[in-house]
Amino acid sequence: MSVSAAEHLTRAAAGRNPELPETTCGTIRLDLHDDGRTEHWYLTVDRQDVRVDRLSADADLVVRADREVFDRMAAGLLHPAAALLRNDIAVEGDLKLLMALRRIFPGHPEARHPREAAGQAVAR
Repeated sequence: MSVSAAEHLTRAAAGRNPELPETTCGTIRLDLHDDGRTEHWYLTVDRQDVRVDRLSADADLVVRADREVFDRMAAGLLHPAAALLRNDIAVEGDLKLLMALRRIFPGHPEARHPREAAGQAVAR
């Protein structure tokens, strides 16, 4: 994988994110489990601004999973909703914020906009 979850959260997640709806506000705590240890990441979403801290405080949404699962999300290879349905992640709290998490992590590297794909199909 190209980017780990920790690298993505440190370098790319914080700041203004125009992909987030302007009405999204809340806190998300990510609990990354690795070899018996838990690493906590705390995201504060205030409209389209995201702040990233290393806290284990209470949050509106808590997402727990193995580090490998978060690494796959950071690489764009796993959608958070798919991870939930497969029981790869455990969540507690406001599930609307799980969709915000989808926009904080990148999409699949080979994904295309539906209009782009439709335009290519028509051109054939």
